[in-house]
Amino acid sequence: MAKTKLSDGLLINMYISGDESALEILVKRHQLKLYRFIYSKVNDREIADDFFQETFIRVINTFKEQNYYNEKGKFLPWVMRIANNLIVDYYRKKSKVTIFRESEECSVFTFIKDESISVEQYFEKENVATQVKQLINKLPSDQSEVLLLRIFHDLSFKEISELTNVSMNTSLGRMRYAITNLKKLAKKNNISLVL
Repeated sequence: MAKTKLSDGLLINMYISGDESALEILVKRHQLKLYRFIYSKVNDREIADDFFQETFIRVINTFKEQNYYNEKGKFLPWVMRIANNLIVDYYRKKSKVTIFRESEECSVFTFIKDESISVEQYFEKENVATQVKQLINKLPSDQSEVLLLRIFHDLSFKEISELTNVSMNTSLGRMRYAITNLKKLAKKNNISLVL
């Protein structure tokens, strides 16, 4: 059997036993979903790249420290939790803003870049996305969470149920309610949605 067809758990055990190529297969298998998840949180490619690398450094260190894997087929949700924790820590530290006094050598205008787009371009690109995000934020948190994970992060319902620690049926039910409620909110706010 080709290594690429092996389960995550087997690949992890092979990596712990010294097979470096097993980790490479794991990274390739999950990189798109993990990167999308991280990028959706930080909305910056460089920062997302850093978090992606840091997440796998943590994964590798965990494997080397523990010398075993005990997540029982929940590798992607486990890795996503690591990434999420890194992001939360990053924003906690970042929220502690450093205050500086303006002087002739250092002005606030030194840090401002004009990368703006025209008003027309902005509304053309962002208007619908903004309205949909506002509607999603009005949903109950359990419904908005499953909707975001399914549509924007492209996770399966199995992965969502593992990540949120609920049954697959609960995840499916939350998705059904989320779509129903989103349609009602869209109608109420005169927003055209195709769901």
